[in-house]
Amino acid sequence: MAAEVLRPRGVPLSKSSFYDPTRDFNCLDGSGSVPFTYVNDDYCDCQDGSDEPGTAACPNGFFHCTNSGHMPLTLPSSRVNDGVCDCCDTSDEYASGVNCVDVCRELGRAAREEAARQKEEMARGYHLRQEMVEDGKKRKKEAETKIEELRKEKEEAEAIKTEKEEAKKIVEEPEKEALERYRVVEEERKATEETEKKFKEEEAAREAFQHLDNDGDGVLTLQELRSRQTFDTNRDGQVTEEEARFYLGQEDTMSLETFLTSGWAMMRPVYLLDKRMFTPPSSTPTPEIPEELAPPPPPMYDEEDSYGTDDGEEEDDYDVSSDTEEEGEEDAEDYDPEDGKDEDDDDDDDEVRREEEEEEEEPKYDEETQRLVDAANEARQEFDEADRRVRDLTRELKSLEEAQGKDYGYQEEFRAMEGQCFEFSDREYIYRLCPFDKAIQKPKSGHGETRLGQWGDWTGPENNKYSRQLYSNGQACWNGPTRSADVHISCGTEGRITGVSEPNRCEYVFLFTSPAACTSPEDSREEEEEEGDVAGEADRHTEL
Repeated sequence: MAAEVLRPRGVPLSKSSFYDPTRDFNCLDGSGSVPFTYVNDDYCDCQDGSDEPGTAACPNGFFHCTNSGHMPLTLPSSRVNDGVCDCCDTSDEYASGVNCVDVCRELGRAAREEAARQKEEMARGYHLRQEMVEDGKKRKKEAETKIEELRKEKEEAEAIKTEKEEAKKIVEEPEKEALERYRVVEEERKATEETEKKFKEEEAAREAFQHLDNDGDGVLTLQELRSRQTFDTNRDGQVTEEEARFYLGQEDTMSLETFLTSGWAMMRPVYLLDKRMFTPPSSTPTPEIPEELAPPPPPMYDEEDSYGTDDGEEEDDYDVSSDTEEEGEEDAEDYDPEDGKDEDDDDDDDEVRREEEEEEEEPKYDEETQRLVDAANEARQEFDEADRRVRDLTRELKSLEEAQGKDYGYQEEFRAMEGQCFEFSDREYIYRLCPFDKAIQKPKSGHGETRLGQWGDWTGPENNKYSRQLYSNGQACWNGPTRSADVHISCGTEGRITGVSEPNRCEYVFLFTSPAACTSPEDSREEEEEEGDVAGEADRHTEL
């Protein structure tokens, strides 16, 4: 049984030696001494209030509850006899008349049960921590082995890539020479075709000029164009001087040379359209009329200003005979310009599509050139595959090396959390923490997510470094700093987010439990023994 220690009311066991009833009391701050009878006389004599540990006389004093059966408690002396039961043993209200009940033993029993539960949970957590340590060390070893394998594979892949690159260069040289020869031949062929095309176009233009030059004098006149319904742009049944002048470049006449350089480009669309309308079908396809060559309509004038037809001699020169002229005019009257335009536009679209298809078609090489091209294509494909293999290995190797460079705790206990994610929901948001990667926030209603931060570093105190993590450089707040998340890690039997708060704008705090944060029972035993000593002092206290 512990020996009883006599001491004044409100004095803790650790300071009992300063209160010797056989001697004067020396103020603990050294400011003076008083007879021991002055201790707890409800008058403050010492400046530090140490002579009144059991009364409310000194405003800066402290009262110590012994709380036998539970944990002791130290209160400001102002709470002594204030009518409120602060000490579970009722010792602070000894003279207030308040009916306080001693509940220390009940509280002590509940506290011990909770401590036992926490101890058991810590033991389970520590056991799980040991498993995480073993798993972390195993993963580290596997990663080291994998890195060595990848380095060897990358070295071999780079050698293959170099080999394929050399092989590619060897077959690309003859391919280049063959393609150059093909290009020269093809350019010559295209030049010949272009020359022939221009020649045919010029022949067609000369033929059209001769057809339009009624009198064969080598000059087109207003009268000659007015005799052709082809140039009746507004389809009113007659060709006005303004309409004819438009096609003559605003001149009265046009020479063959001018016709070939510019006039044919103006007249060709309507000329070919008219020829296609009135010429019986033949096996020769009708030339297409590019839309870009269609001339704009000439200016319109009143009917009164238009001219009539010319004399009969010129009419005789017109290529449509007199007995079919009325029929032709009827056909012209029945002709809808829009219908002709739509048909012409459709033909133009078809021609454009054919040209695009021809451009998209791969060139047709001769057998030898094709063989060289195929060989080069195969070599390039093999090189691309080798290059892709090197890049994939480089990417995988870099990822593993970066992971190996991270700090996973003293014994790799936190490594097992790499690749996992944990969620927590409140009324508005879902929070997700992916250790060693990122922290994000998602609204429950709506889409998208907000990045609160990327993995930064451990930020715990020196004696408990692995108790906090910082995730920084998140998305910027509106008119504020970039977001960040401070993760507080404590012991638990599972990895779990227990709460999220935002104490400061855009600065989030995650409360997280994990077995990795649990310490061994031996580490916490000293703390428990110290607490037991303090709690036990109450059982050895007898007031003077």
